[in-house]
Amino acid sequence: MDGVGPIIARVISLIAGRSHAPWYFAAQSFAVLLVLHCSVFAATAPHGVDLDGHPVMLDKSTAPAIVLFFTAPDCPIANRYEPEMLRLEQEFGASGIEFWWVYPNPDDTAAVIRRHQAQFPGSTHVIRDTEQSLVHAAHATVTPEAVIFIPHDGALREVYRGRVDDRYIAFGQERPKAMRHELENAIAAVLAKHSVPQPGGPPLGCSIVPLGIRSQ
Repeated sequence: MDGVGPIIARVISLIAGRSHAPWYFAAQSFAVLLVLHCSVFAATAPHGVDLDGHPVMLDKSTAPAIVLFFTAPDCPIANRYEPEMLRLEQEFGASGIEFWWVYPNPDDTAAVIRRHQAQFPGSTHVIRDTEQSLVHAAHATVTPEAVIFIPHDGALREVYRGRVDDRYIAFGQERPKAMRHELENAIAAVLAKHSVPQPGGPPLGCSIVPLGIRSQ
């Protein structure tokens, strides 16, 4: 919205300069519609809430990059990645990278998430994606899944989406340890301002539950 005001003023001045009342009225109408459009866009920017219900607006971030870790308390594979994600947060947090644990499933209430944190101590940066706006913005489909956004001028540019590493070959098939640390390499590339390498395979895990579907 900060850059819209001068544009609106310029449009009105150019059209109104024609000195015809219909043109001036049209300019005013266009300006009102533009403001309304931008207001709606701002209100629908990807966001979630913290465990106390306060909004978390990632598009306001000044970090060089934001890492989202989509997770769920009842997903065993996601739980297995908690230590690795904590390691990455500790490694890259000092460089200003923001890490957020995102809980997208409708049944994951604040109380459920707090119990999960007590069992699997993770990051203190937690988002409940109550409207699944982050799911849609990132096109995330499973937990665990990682996404890297670059915030700039109130927008979020996705540069990475997929698995954390290649530890899981398929369901029921797991390497003793990962051979390719794809998320780690992607974060390092962002900090080095290099081309961001993409994951070599799809993420494996538990499907994100769509809104409107809750366990009985």
